[in-house]
Amino acid sequence: MSGKGWSLFAVMSVLWGVPYLFIRVAVHEVDPVFVTFARVGIAALVLLPVALHRAVMSRLRGRWAAITVLALVQIVGPFTLIGIAEQHVSSSLASLLIAADPLLVAVFAIWLDRSERVTGGRMVGLLVGLVGVLLLLGFDVGGDARVLFGAALVVLAAAGYAAGALMLKRPTYASLPSLGVVTAECAIATVVIAPFAAFRVPSHVPSLEVVGSLVGLGVLCTALAWLAFFALITEVGASRGTVFTYVNPAVAVVLGVVLLDEPVTAWTAAGFLLIVLGSWLSTGGRPPTALPGGLTGRRRGERRIPPAAAADFLGVPATGPSAGTFLPPRWMAAPIRRITT
Repeated sequence: MSGKGWSLFAVMSVLWGVPYLFIRVAVHEVDPVFVTFARVGIAALVLLPVALHRAVMSRLRGRWAAITVLALVQIVGPFTLIGIAEQHVSSSLASLLIAADPLLVAVFAIWLDRSERVTGGRMVGLLVGLVGVLLLLGFDVGGDARVLFGAALVVLAAAGYAAGALMLKRPTYASLPSLGVVTAECAIATVVIAPFAAFRVPSHVPSLEVVGSLVGLGVLCTALAWLAFFALITEVGASRGTVFTYVNPAVAVVLGVVLLDEPVTAWTAAGFLLIVLGSWLSTGGRPPTALPGGLTGRRRGERRIPPAAAADFLGVPATGPSAGTFLPPRWMAAPIRRITT
């Protein structure tokens, strides 16, 4: 992998690992609903000029109702739930429970998506991952009702991410440019949550630490994280590009321990390892080889995704006909939409 590829990999591991720290800091002074509003509002302000410059928003015409539903399921609900949860649970525990996202995709697919149903080794992976979740809930949470409530909200947020991932496979979303969808989701989420946030505006100016966390959530962990994600996939391909989704929970745990003095037990480590192993096995247990729309990841001798194909994946108008698909395969379904939380 090139130096640029390694740099982007490191950036993504951090950008999608630090949101839990920022949320934990912010909710000490600011209502979780307002935290979500600030995050998506800032992200929309950053992404919208880029999307308009690349002329991708016009390709969403006629799909705004569907994208609104997606924004509610994948952004408004999960972001707010995680904010509320982190008033009761550590950022470390929140990030580890969110790592169970692929497992919930597998569970929902039993009823909702035949192509994603787990059998054989994938079923073993699902069970292994669920054991990891139970270890976290049973030994890290214990009998503390408040912490258990917070953990339940995080799991519910992960369920929203999982449901949204399966929604993305529907034909309604399959032909939409990824950059346009993300930008529209952030903009819609801002409008939807604004009336609720209006009643939760902080009564005093938050501390510089909290303001920095809100800006970091919007600019770094949402807007720039998506742009970096697109660049990473273009540079190194899908197989290597999404491995960071198994690294960012570890980043979140380290930050929580070092900066917030959050405790980590042997059960925490065991639960994390089982969740990662279960997620990997339940999604096939092997490196992926394809990107949405048939874009192939880099193999031996390959340099990068062809520019025209990459341009279409990112939503940039390419010369000549382009498919413009945004259809995540099973290995990418859950992690691709996890914008840090």
